[in-house]
Parts: sequence; C-alpha cells; structure tokens
Amino acid sequence: MSGGVDSAVAAARLVDRGYDVVGVTFHLWDYPDENDAKAHGRCCAPEDQYDARRMADAIGIAHFTFDRRELFKRTVVDPFVEAYLAGETPSPCTACNRSLKIGELVALANRLGASHVATGHYARLGRTCNGMPFVREGVDRNKDQSYFLYATEHAQLERLIFPLGESTKSQVRAEALMRHLPGATKGESQELCFVGAGRGAYASFVSEHAKGRVRPGPIIDADGRVVGTHSGIHRFTVGQRKGLGVALGKPTFVTSIDPSTATVRLGNINELTKQAAQTVQVNDVVLAPGVSLPFDARVRVRYRHEGVLARVHAGDDCATIAFAHPVKAVSRGQVAVFYDGERVLGGGRLC
Repeated sequence: MSGGVDSAVAAARLVDRGYDVVGVTFHLWDYPDENDAKAHGRCCAPEDQYDARRMADAIGIAHFTFDRRELFKRTVVDPFVEAYLAGETPSPCTACNRSLKIGELVALANRLGASHVATGHYARLGRTCNGMPFVREGVDRNKDQSYFLYATEHAQLERLIFPLGESTKSQVRAEALMRHLPGATKGESQELCFVGAGRGAYASFVSEHAKGRVRPGPIIDADGRVVGTHSGIHRFTVGQRKGLGVALGKPTFVTSIDPSTATVRLGNINELTKQAAQTVQVNDVVLAPGVSLPFDARVRVRYRHEGVLARVHAGDDCATIAFAHPVKAVSRGQVAVFYDGERVLGGGRLC
C-alpha cells in the first residue's frame, strides 16, 4: 500500500471478496525536505506510510511497514545515477517493480504465510491455452502499467492479483469517494518518488549522488561544430528539445550522447529516427514462459509509447529489433517491451 487511492481500493475490493488481507508499505527513501510534502513525488514518501496506515484502518485490515531503503538504493537509485553518467536515460520504475513491488512483496508473502500478492497496478493477468499465466494490458489505456511488469517471473504471476485491471482511474477514484476512504482526493504522483519535483530536479539529484564524477563537455551540431558547452551529460536525454543551453535558430534536439568524451550532439527531428534498435545481451532479455526468439511483436520503447510493429530476433550477442516503421527518440537505458495484442511477451534494456 503506497498511501494512494489505487492500492487502497485494491485492498478494499479484496476484503469484499472474502480475502484475509494484510497491508504492506515499504520505507524506501529518506528525504532532506521531509517537512515539505510537495517537494517530492508520492509513492514512497515518509508521509505516505502514515496515509497507508490510515487507509488500512478505514478498510479494517492489519498494516505493516518494512524498511527496504538499502535494497531500494542498491537496485533502483544507484543504477539510476550510473545510467545518467553513462549517457543513458534510465527506467527506474521498471527496476523498482522488478526488485521491490513484485519481488520483495512475494518474498514477504512467504514470510507472512500469504497465498497471494495483490497490487494497485492497472494491469491484468491472462492464461495461454495450456494454462501459462501472462501479463495483459489494463482496460484503462491511459493508466496501463503492464509495461513495468515485463520481467515478472512465472512463479510470481501464479500468485499475483490485480484488482484494478478491469477498471478505469475515474472509476477507482469514484469508488474511493463512495467508500469514504481517507485521502480519496489525494493527487497523482507526477515525478520519480526519490528525486523530487521542479525543473532541474533530476540533474541536481544525479550531481549530488555522483561523487565528483560529473564533468563538462562540448555541445556540437549535426556538422560536428562546437556550438556550446555543458556542465554534465546527465542533464540531457535523447530527444530533448528544451533546456539545451544553445539557440541555433531552428528546432533542435539531442540526437546522441557520447559518455567517453562527454559530448552532446544536436540535430533535427529526422536524425532522431531509428529503423532498428538493440537490447543488451540476450541473457538479459526477459521472455515470458513459452516465448522464444524470433517473433513479430508490437514494441513499446518507453512507457508512454503506443508501440510499433517489429521483428525481434537474436543477433551475435544481443537481441535486435527491426521496426516496420521508423521510431523517434529511441534512448539507451530505456526498456523495450514486446506485446502480442494485449499480452506482454517480455522485454529488455535498450543499448
């Protein structure tokens, strides 16, 4: 239970179905600005532990908070910082879901003697003709979170329940109000829970945790001419248009980042287009049980991406994605997730 509306309604629905429900909240991060509730996003903020307890009390279930700060730093925060220093655009929410929201919850369920684990994800479960479980997109396409669950293991899927998968966000919000849950009008999380809100928050966070490894470098145009300088490549992502620190008199985007020379390259929107992208080593590509390369799929290269049809096949030392249509702003560090209709086939980190 994150202290938000979604997980609270999910818990309440399970109580209605006759389950013996225990609410679990993780203490993941300590904030230097704990007295300012608006200084960071919701999800693992300290005050949300209190909100989760209030909601559990209102629903009538037991509630426990577990300290997982070390695990969160090691599996989510540290890789986030390292990715930006390497010129990548990380996807920390996929890492969090893999190691904490699913993996650690299942481990806790074993300790607590719980048969199932339920979350407030907007996703669904399906089964193949031979009974194998898989993740499906949620009914609410604006809130669908199946993308973040691409790496969920078969044994974990057998124990998962997604009570909100068939609902829309507006329906869940209305139900929270109808149930008179405390915090039913609580706002949405808009930023990474551990970074904070505001312009430049990501860059400031990376600078603070990079331990002196941030270095300046040149900004060059499509012809290789130096048109400016920057104070660190972590301030840029492929596809970025605003906050470049230079004005070339025409629409300009970050087209590539070279961490070895700390060089940021700019170009026009056409230079952002890729016909093919690659994931990391094949053994890091996670595929659902029964799925094997090669296959055709709809591939989403970031969370809000609708997806493009592509052929996914094995290369010499990586899986290769050959898109049927050009895709813009394919960024190293993001995750490509493969779909067959609504079904998640798997995914891997882009390189």
